[in-house]
Amino acid sequence: MKSLYDRPETLGRCLTHYCAGCGHGIVHRLIAEAIDELGISGRTIGAAPVGCAVLAHQYLKVDMCEPAHGRTAAVAAAIKRVRPECVVFSYQGDGDLAAIGAAETLHAANRGDPITVFFVNNAVYGMTGGQMAPTTMLAQRTSTTPTGRDAGYHGNPIRVCELLATLDGPAYLERVTLSGPESIRRAARAVRKAFVTQIEHNGYALVEFLSPCPTYWRMSPVEAMRFIEEGMSRVFPPGVFRDWEPARE
Repeated sequence: MKSLYDRPETLGRCLTHYCAGCGHGIVHRLIAEAIDELGISGRTIGAAPVGCAVLAHQYLKVDMCEPAHGRTAAVAAAIKRVRPECVVFSYQGDGDLAAIGAAETLHAANRGDPITVFFVNNAVYGMTGGQMAPTTMLAQRTSTTPTGRDAGYHGNPIRVCELLATLDGPAYLERVTLSGPESIRRAARAVRKAFVTQIEHNGYALVEFLSPCPTYWRMSPVEAMRFIEEGMSRVFPPGVFRDWEPARE
């Protein structure tokens, strides 16, 4: 019988700590598949900070480090400068990347540091109790916005890809969703392109994933996937916000 799918070599054989229906496991698999396809596992270094992804080192069989909360982009950029022959990526949530780490994110992108950033946007702080995040949408209820986020009081959600697209430094920016098979196939292509941007173009790349958090959205996994399509995607439209084209022979 022909095998339709094999576990990527770079993906560890262990149970994860993620909640049922969480999107982190999907993103782990996509990253592992791209690393295997590109044959870069022996020279890949990842940085995963405090947050739901803090145990990513248990699931991805590459060298990993855990930066202080919010300092992930700075640490990844430093690793790349010290070991330029390595493929360096960061794996970050919306709190680490867009709140406490907003300055590091902006300056790494503005410098065009040749790192690959994987940004999991689930619109809440998933590790610490479902509080409002920089990407929490207007009217969205969280443990700290029980009546919904209000623009006048809490401010508006930050759209990271659109923000970074105003800078000259980034080479590749794309937002994808994890809400269905075709969306995940597009996400897989984006992950590979983000690595290739670093390897072939020596440029900064960021992929944003609209990812479900059924636990703190107070939804079933199926409802959470539907919410991405019908709710999140309207606030954070998927698409390519910056791209480069490889040289043609």
